[in-house]
Amino acid sequence: MSVWLDLGLRRSRTVAGDLVVRFGVPLLDAYLEFLSVRSRPNTVAAVAYDLKVFFMVVGKPPVEVVAADVLAFVTAQHTGRPVGRLQGVVDGLAGLSARTVRRRLSSVSGLYAFLQARGDVAANPVPRGLPTRRERQRPRQGVPLVRTPRTLPRILEPAQVDALLAALRTHRDRAMVEAMLLGGLRRCEVLGLRLEDLRVATRRLFIAEGKGGHQRIIPVSGRFFTSLAAYLEAERPAGADTDRVFVVLKGPRRGMPLSASGLDQILDSARERAGLARATCHQLRHTCLTRLREAGMALEAVQAQAGHASIESTRVYLHLADDWLASQYRRAAEAIDAQLLPGKPASGHSLQPVDGGRQ
Repeated sequence: MSVWLDLGLRRSRTVAGDLVVRFGVPLLDAYLEFLSVRSRPNTVAAVAYDLKVFFMVVGKPPVEVVAADVLAFVTAQHTGRPVGRLQGVVDGLAGLSARTVRRRLSSVSGLYAFLQARGDVAANPVPRGLPTRRERQRPRQGVPLVRTPRTLPRILEPAQVDALLAALRTHRDRAMVEAMLLGGLRRCEVLGLRLEDLRVATRRLFIAEGKGGHQRIIPVSGRFFTSLAAYLEAERPAGADTDRVFVVLKGPRRGMPLSASGLDQILDSARERAGLARATCHQLRHTCLTRLREAGMALEAVQAQAGHASIESTRVYLHLADDWLASQYRRAAEAIDAQLLPGKPASGHSLQPVDGGRQ
């Protein structure tokens, strides 16, 4: 069997507890090593898995892959069925979401951009898009290979938040959840916090390892610092040989930095005890940023709190905050009423059936 049909990942951990993944294939490992300099360990691991899926499906070494293989891979991932000479899909029979396929294409394209820059391949086999009839008038305006729908993230209701917090068993767990729920931190930002990043006197946190390498200082509710103080005083092992704030409390890894999978397991267990169908780190972050916007926080301030590089990423919280849209509509509707029906009181709902209610 070809090595590309049974491509394996070798996993290890650094002294700090960060995950390191390698294939044992020089071209791929060179890219992962390059990527590890500019990305988080979890990002590198996700890219490595995407590449593993791609090459196991295509069944070819990197230098032999052509655009036709990439297009067939997209079809196979969408449908969940082998296409042409491609091997079976490693994810099972069910087709994957457009967002997942697009992420995998991005990982493959990044690999080939690296290999092309080094001179290992002549061109990147991942097409930028498909040509259209308007290609002559508007060059480079082709159809994307994968269209991803823009969906609204799910948030937790107040009763669900209360149930989740009540189900947490340690001050450490409560502090981590509150960092996301009250401060809008990402999972990786919570786990990346160091003791020197805590600005207790001003109730702020220094985010040294934000997404894309961006740093920021953000305020966080005093409730978080109360839980944090209880954890540091009563639970965090005194002999922990790390400056990471959140560490493992029991077992052979006691005192070592908590991993992403460890935090996910803590949250999953609390979710089950609380009787919730779903509660993820991302949901906690979305809940925080949505509530901040609903409370009247300016969109630019929400952007700074969230650590978004673009305001476009923050605009989703306008749509999640129903009160904002409703108030904007009511204000506009009242203005229209005043123009069209002067002297009459606003009805509260301007759009009325006409002609006796017949449509």
